Amino acid sequence: MSPRCDPHPLRLLLIFLHLGLTAFGGPVAHLSYFRQEFVLKRRWLSEAAYGDLVALCQFLPGPASSQVGMALGLLRGGYAGALAAWLGFTLPSALGLMLLALGLGGDWLPAGALHGLKVVAVAVVAQAVWGMARQHCPDRLRQGLMGGAAGLLLLLPGPWTPWLVLLLGGLLGWRWLPPMTASPVHPLPGAPSRRAGLLWLSLFALLLVTLPLLASLWPEPGLARLWAFYRTGALVFGGGHVVLPLLQGAVVDPGWVAEPLFLAGYGAAQAVPGPLFTFAAFLGAAMTGAPNGLVGGLLCLLAIFAPAWLLLAGSLPFWVHLRQLPWARGLLAGVNAAVVGLLLAALYDPVWRSAILAPADLALALLALLALTVGRQPPWRVVVGCAVLGALMAKLV
Repeated sequence: MSPRCDPHPLRLLLIFLHLGLTAFGGPVAHLSYFRQEFVLKRRWLSEAAYGDLVALCQFLPGPASSQVGMALGLLRGGYAGALAAWLGFTLPSALGLMLLALGLGGDWLPAGALHGLKVVAVAVVAQAVWGMARQHCPDRLRQGLMGGAAGLLLLLPGPWTPWLVLLLGGLLGWRWLPPMTASPVHPLPGAPSRRAGLLWLSLFALLLVTLPLLASLWPEPGLARLWAFYRTGALVFGGGHVVLPLLQGAVVDPGWVAEPLFLAGYGAAQAVPGPLFTFAAFLGAAMTGAPNGLVGGLLCLLAIFAPAWLLLAGSLPFWVHLRQLPWARGLLAGVNAAVVGLLLAALYDPVWRSAILAPADLALALLALLALTVGRQPPWRVVVGCAVLGALMAKLV
């Protein structure tokens, strides 16, 4: 049975387009924006169900926040909804970076405003960590799992550490959290069937095997680039900044993109909303030799996001079944506690460390947090306000 179609894909496109234009701050902040929009505001799913989706996407290779967005679109609007969610959240930053690569952009955002956007991410992530900790860490054991996960991530940073932390959290939860103490299972209606999941996973494996063969047998630049970006999307654990060294090896070493241009594009990717994986669109547009420009940018963008979709659509039906089994309840409760620890660690590094550089930054972050919690202002309004205040503060210094 295919996922149900509600609401209309166009409505989903507009909702995610709004997020794609305003969700600054990186993947952890994106998860916080999604929680605010779909759990607290629209109540499309419960806090526990959202935590389960985040846990699944943290386990999978690829950009976790984009996968969560795809999953939300899939569960609410079927395959058309998943496409609408991805397009809305991804295209604003992707198009902006492609235009920049073609020389049509520029320094469109003042440095002070950019710093204000980093500061507001502190407030958004702090609000999400507090809310998710109350839901997923109600007892001392899960609070300990949260603190231990955060400590391990900060002490041993690396691309595999988040995956190891989630695995350990699941094992400890399975061993020490009996089913009756775990959070109740909340439904996730609209997931694909397990037969459809097997088809998506088979397609993922088929592309992983055939693309390098085709690229080696047929010396076509488009195939080589398609394989380079598909490989990167399939092998990145931890998402976000972890993709930098893999992309650098994929495009700078063969001479497709000069290193100064690569670094300039990566810096620009930090200044746009939406997923950091849209950096692939900049690289595809900036490459020497065809396909490049808008066609090359779209090709590389689709290639790097394709594994994320195939793995998500393939895994979600089995995840929905797994989370309903009694023995898995404690495991998932431990994983969710570790996810909160992951967000807590990210709140400190890189979110806090990159944004709070002076007492004025701390004051602005507290003001934004009060606006979100006490004032109950929508996140987009707080984002715009902090960007404006950041620009004004920079002029006064």
